[in-house]
Amino acid sequence: MTTSRGPSSARVRTDRLWEDVESLLSVDEARERVLAAVGPLPAVRVPLLDALGLVLAQPVVAGHDVPPFTNSAMDGYAVRASDTAGASYDHPVALTVVCEVPAGSRCAVSIGPRQAARIMTGAVLPEGADAVVRFEETDEWEPGTVSGHRRGRAEIRVFRPAKPGENVRLAGEDVAAGQEVLPAGTVLRPACIGVLASLNQRWVTVHRRPRVAILATGNEVIDLGPELLPGQIRNSNNYTLAALVKQCGGEPILLGVVRDDPDEIRSRLRSARGADLILTSGGVSIGDYDLVKHVLQAEGRVELWQVRIKPGKPMAFGWIGGVPMLGLPGNPVAAYVAFLQFGRPAILKMLGYEDWALPTVRARLLAPCENRGQRRHFVRVRLERQGDEYVARPVGEQGSGILSSVAQANGLAVIPEQWNEAPAGAIVDVQLLDPWCVP
Repeated sequence: MTTSRGPSSARVRTDRLWEDVESLLSVDEARERVLAAVGPLPAVRVPLLDALGLVLAQPVVAGHDVPPFTNSAMDGYAVRASDTAGASYDHPVALTVVCEVPAGSRCAVSIGPRQAARIMTGAVLPEGADAVVRFEETDEWEPGTVSGHRRGRAEIRVFRPAKPGENVRLAGEDVAAGQEVLPAGTVLRPACIGVLASLNQRWVTVHRRPRVAILATGNEVIDLGPELLPGQIRNSNNYTLAALVKQCGGEPILLGVVRDDPDEIRSRLRSARGADLILTSGGVSIGDYDLVKHVLQAEGRVELWQVRIKPGKPMAFGWIGGVPMLGLPGNPVAAYVAFLQFGRPAILKMLGYEDWALPTVRARLLAPCENRGQRRHFVRVRLERQGDEYVARPVGEQGSGILSSVAQANGLAVIPEQWNEAPAGAIVDVQLLDPWCVP
């Protein structure tokens, strides 16, 4: 690979002589500044199922054993293991059946020498028994039985010796009373919800979901409903961003579209002061009508607005009425990519997550990718597995207004800032857009 294509270039060049890319904030620096401005939100108690995907704000300690009693792990016969010593098909051991124990009940008598209890999975192990012999290892399953089932028998024959504890689930073997089951900071996945249910936890204390206000700007942007007039475009950004906010655990609040008017922008932003984060799209570039950054400067404080990223570059970050605000580019793909790099980590940190990086794999490019402008380029790709490696092929047009190409993609290939081009065959990081759909 030539020096213009790889990270060994001594000085970054650009084909845009009016632009000093080295003066721009790097993607990593911009992300660090955004993350430094937010933290985990206060703890709230929510119903158990509403806690899925949220983060525990305090540890969960078991109030009782799980399972709460020693029980059978199989359908079979509860026995004293010592009574089955030496059992075989040629020399079976005969045991007297003294009771039957379906799940949800218990045997009224103790198991004595040469005795057994017919028992179902999950039923309480009778006193005196220390093992369970499966039906398949007794003559209950001999050829000639009706449906393989003989109930009410006075005696069974056992064809295999049992070991103490075999096919037995001990009280507390899953969770012991007093044990810290889930520490604070645990992301509650479906299995965690099940564990909490086993402990009778109907309510859970978690960091609450951030409320994210979303506002589109631009005289040419109209919301869903009316017919488009000449020069107008549909408001896709609000809905794309709202879906992304929901996907990473936030609660979107749609503020609609505001015209390029400072007073209107100011008024609409002030209405979002009950939110935890404000997202805007458009109005942060250098055009005559890019006014969001000016409102920020007048009403709050601007932290950044030029980032070394492609698609996108113009971005703003600041505060309005004490609420952090992220001003994303207006082009749909640029807004999408910028949200994933900056908005998503901020929301995850508010939720209490400690890892906010997108899942990433290494993949081989099947086609070259240009990187004019020397910014970190996020290329829409279709990721597949070929043999023992991942391969990535760019999909659709890569313009910052081609949102349909994102819909076709399942990953973003990351082309480093120092590369003028990533040639076919180059190995790059690919951020997964749909981790559950990647082969």
